[in-house]
Amino acid sequence: MQKDTTKGKTAAHKKADQYNDPNHNYLHYWDGRDYEHAAEEMAIKRLLEGKKFHNAVDVGGGYGRLCVLLEKYAAKVTLAEPSQQQLDIARDYLKGHPEIDRKLLQADDLQFADGAIDLLTMVRVMHHLPDPSAEFTEIARVLSDDGYAMIEVANYIHARNRFKHIVHHMKFPTEPVDIRSAGHRSKDEIPFVNHNPKTVIKQLAHAGLKVDRILSVSNLRSPGLKKIMPKSVMLAIEGILQPTLAHSYFGPSIFFLVKKIK
Repeated sequence: MQKDTTKGKTAAHKKADQYNDPNHNYLHYWDGRDYEHAAEEMAIKRLLEGKKFHNAVDVGGGYGRLCVLLEKYAAKVTLAEPSQQQLDIARDYLKGHPEIDRKLLQADDLQFADGAIDLLTMVRVMHHLPDPSAEFTEIARVLSDDGYAMIEVANYIHARNRFKHIVHHMKFPTEPVDIRSAGHRSKDEIPFVNHNPKTVIKQLAHAGLKVDRILSVSNLRSPGLKKIMPKSVMLAIEGILQPTLAHSYFGPSIFFLVKKIK
């Protein structure tokens, strides 16, 4: 009997609704976030240093923010994005990079052949996935046996939350935490969650994927710090902290470099 996936795909398509809103321009979201963007590029460069790939795909890559960087590591780069509006913005943003393909695709239905991708990135997508099981299964399917997936996780157990939980004698949840305001917690609103990285590692393993390397990213993310500390200084410190604080899950963003379990 063929599995009915209609319900799952319908729910998945809701994930892109916010990014199809004409009043929401994800390109402008990055105004004033130069530090975060540079910190993520730093992490990618660190994890991919010395590596070369044939086919890379940036899953949920928005307007192609990171695709230009991925061209330095892969012969072919594809932006796989579920929002048509984001792909329309990408057409202009990537006009100097005609080799980068743009495809309207969901993370749980990538439509590539089995094992066709040897580098897959998924950055700032997990916070929209309360249950990433279907997406992880799809990543494992399209990833080649020797390929790598780079998955960024919105981290709930970061340093500031850790302090709050210790003060209030609270245990860390293993399940994703919905960080939306009460007024936005409806079925029609796009999910926005933070994850426990230890749970994510188990979910990856269940899909046949293992974590090869970890980095703690955007460790100095703070509006106050941005006002008083030059970006160059913040990034110099960030470069030291990314590997040093990786296994303590210090920062608000955790990068996993993932491979297939053989």
